Amino acid sequence: MPAPSLLAVFAHPDDESLSAGGVLARHASEGARTAVVTATWSADSPRAAELAEALHILGAGTPHMLGHADARVPHSAPGRPRWCDVPLDEAVRELVAHLRDFRPEIVVTHDAYGGPTGHEDHVHTHRVTVLAAQAAGLERLYPDAGEPWQPSALYLSTHPHTAVRAWGGHLAAVGKALRTVPAERVTATVDVTPWLDRKVAAILAHRTEVERRAAPGLVAALPGPERERLLGTEYYTRHNLAPTAPARTGLLS
Repeated sequence: MPAPSLLAVFAHPDDESLSAGGVLARHASEGARTAVVTATWSADSPRAAELAEALHILGAGTPHMLGHADARVPHSAPGRPRWCDVPLDEAVRELVAHLRDFRPEIVVTHDAYGGPTGHEDHVHTHRVTVLAAQAAGLERLYPDAGEPWQPSALYLSTHPHTAVRAWGGHLAAVGKALRTVPAERVTATVDVTPWLDRKVAAILAHRTEVERRAAPGLVAALPGPERERLLGTEYYTRHNLAPTAPARTGLLS
């Protein structure tokens, strides 16, 4: 059974590598079509070039950037509205067009908290992606956005409460609290250690964030064993969107 095609939708350049870099690399290595849609930052910014490098490392094709402004960095997309301010229907239509064009079997995005840090762009991306993944298969919704396509499942990148013990001390140093979920909310736990070198290289390709000591900067400062402890497992909550075949071990399907 071939690995299922996968489209990841994340808020910022670097979210894809931090949240789902291992799964993206694994699916690509299994021959699956993989791609990433990024909601913020303009395509002519330095962070777009870093994103292109990271996706090349992960085998996830070329960037698909919606080009809206980061809620906290207005200059990220001059003249464009903040992603959080884009009308919901407009944002959903924009993403539906990408879903119908790429036609993925599974979609990956932030969880309802917006991941451990709860960034407002992450939360908005979650809401838009959940609606778009459902709307993409309905022929009477957004008929101008392409032929209908229904992904089989939506996977939300998340962290169980046990992650507090692993990540808590590192994020506390930069004033960040963790938003995590009970273990029973995690329905897919993926060991990505065979692809960890590729995942870490993709994270470090986001040099702007390394230099300003954001999450990629924290990763850059960690020794190898600590990187494996923090990044070697990815956690997801699955939501079925359509009937699908049984999952293959270690792969989302």
